[in-house]
Amino acid sequence: MTEVIGIDLGGTAIKLGRFTEDGTCLQSLTVPTPQPAYPDETIDMMIYAIEKLAPGMVNISAIGVGTPGPADAAGRVAKIAINLPGWIDIPVATLIQARTGIPTIVGNDGNCAGLGENWLGAGRNYRNSILLTLGTGVGGAVFLNGALLTGHAGSAGELGLITLDPTGHPCKSGNNGSLEQFLSGQAIRRLTGKEPEELGRLAAAGDRFALEFWGNYGQNLGIGLTSIIYILTPEVAIIGGGISASAKYFLPAAKREIDRRVMATSRPGFQLIEAQLGNQAGMTGAAKLAWEMLDRQKILSK
Repeated sequence: MTEVIGIDLGGTAIKLGRFTEDGTCLQSLTVPTPQPAYPDETIDMMIYAIEKLAPGMVNISAIGVGTPGPADAAGRVAKIAINLPGWIDIPVATLIQARTGIPTIVGNDGNCAGLGENWLGAGRNYRNSILLTLGTGVGGAVFLNGALLTGHAGSAGELGLITLDPTGHPCKSGNNGSLEQFLSGQAIRRLTGKEPEELGRLAAAGDRFALEFWGNYGQNLGIGLTSIIYILTPEVAIIGGGISASAKYFLPAAKREIDRRVMATSRPGFQLIEAQLGNQAGMTGAAKLAWEMLDRQKILSK
């Protein structure tokens, strides 16, 4: 039986799984991301995990890797990962392929999460959708007429880097006041001194500070989505990533902000919903990326 491996490289953990063509995950594995996550050490850890997940590469036909930043249009190079040290123009696909002997492709982790949700999760019934992943950073994915938008250089869809406040906190992208500087886990710790999980627990207990924080958080999310909705007019915005575990405390405020700011003609039937695949979205989408690469190779070989 032919399988692929999907890998989701995160700032704290590397998640990977073996997938069949219908999206069934046969086995998964999580290993810690080296700290600091320099490229050489991180690639070594990915190779270790791949060999542990699939000894001898039996039945493995392709590997897909999602990294936290844009990849080149050919799916070979991680152009930059602003929250990982030293990640500039790293030929991830070539390095992994050379050490495993398996065809490999790399993509943006937000795009991979979007591919996963679009394939098997909350986006599967929509042709025009956006995904925001709220985690260590803020990633995004855009689907127009059923196709993932990557742009001519492969780096479109960096929704977390749009400007929310031009005089706001500096972003590693070079921007100031990007959406990521209001919504990411790093931003939450900077703004509150607390972890997102703790704020979720406090909100569940009725803590006034936490509930007020999540209300403001939802307002900022809604303002950021307003710009995106006016440009893309999606049917749905899907909210994923670890911080979405507290979505019930901030999505209502985000929806109110969108309803207030976006003309009805730009949001007919618009929905704001939670992602469905949880922390498996990234590796599932990376597997989908691998299957799509194999499909293209089959077409070219005919």
